[in-house]
Amino acid sequence: MKTRAVKLALAAGLLCLAGLSSQAGPANAEILAMMNYESKTPESLKSLKLTGPQERREGIAIIDVDPESPAFGKILADIPMPADQIVHHLFYDRTMSKVYITSLAQPSLQVMDLERFPYRIKTLPITGCTMAEDVIFDESNERWFLTCMGSANVFVGDVESDEVIAEIGLPGTYPHGLAVNTAANRILVTSTVSGDLKTPDEVVSVVDATTYELLGSKRLSTKPEGSGEAPVEILFAPGANPPVAYVTNMFGATLWTMTWNEKTKDFDTEQVFDFAKLGAGVALEMYFNEARDRLYVTTAVPGQLHIFDVSENIAKPKLMKSVAAGGGAHHVAVTQDQRYGFVQNALLNLPGMSDGAITVVDLESGEVVASMDTLKDAGFNPNSIILLPEWNHFAGH
Repeated sequence: MKTRAVKLALAAGLLCLAGLSSQAGPANAEILAMMNYESKTPESLKSLKLTGPQERREGIAIIDVDPESPAFGKILADIPMPADQIVHHLFYDRTMSKVYITSLAQPSLQVMDLERFPYRIKTLPITGCTMAEDVIFDESNERWFLTCMGSANVFVGDVESDEVIAEIGLPGTYPHGLAVNTAANRILVTSTVSGDLKTPDEVVSVVDATTYELLGSKRLSTKPEGSGEAPVEILFAPGANPPVAYVTNMFGATLWTMTWNEKTKDFDTEQVFDFAKLGAGVALEMYFNEARDRLYVTTAVPGQLHIFDVSENIAKPKLMKSVAAGGGAHHVAVTQDQRYGFVQNALLNLPGMSDGAITVVDLESGEVVASMDTLKDAGFNPNSIILLPEWNHFAGH
């Protein structure tokens, strides 16, 4: 019954979207974003002076985030999700025909089909996966990789059929971020932290991309062992030769590179930036522009988007500007013309990192031009953000 109710609500919401979109005018009058959200904590609601009984709620909202649109901040569709799901992140496959939805609370992966209207969501049981974090795709869009931070494994699936084809065991680790590079024939998986956030790790696992054999790990810290840097996200710089992966250390507040060494068939590691020197912490997501001369990195404390120049050397970032966002600055959605970056400000409902707004940044000037507070004002935190395919740029992902 619950599944049927969700499907009916989804259909109703998206039919509403169709009607509203037909009245919205030309495409350049709107930029539509998809965000999964959940209720703020009672403490956060009190700080916002939102009172009265609040039943916990989760959903996926489609909102106009164009700061020049008369409908800026308007919810065009609201898709309810089961309140016990703890929907975490949204990921496109490389054709942007499907959205993969991870869950922290259920051993499953949900897939939204964007080629059928209203959109359909199917659930893929992933037995043995605890705390599903990231879904990453290989360059040919043939395989997806799902990291499971609470069960020390990664599941590999076929993008066309969405069937699980392999499981990669990474014992003793907390898999979170993942990057795959077929030129080096390697998969890199960050080991971040236990589910209670009390046992951070400091390594990146190295896996053969063909056999899925664990080849070893690389320690990303200049501090004594056990310092708990918590490498969290990892991203190969587009077009870099030799391949270069960037890694953010969440608790270490540092930025690292892992550069492929063809002679040793291994990665050389280097710390390339220390956010602590800026008074910033909890380094999270990374993005590149299409020209590959800019790198963007978010830090959740106090909440910033950092813009780096990598035009001279893609592995040697030079800080240009740090843009103030909101507490918990996390994911960024980038428009196709790369004019705007939409910073989603919330991380796991954590105190001081759950602002709940979307900060709109002009990426050319590096200036904040607007704040979209629709979900925040309603007592919700957006947990991730993507733009609908018409507007979305992958930004190096």
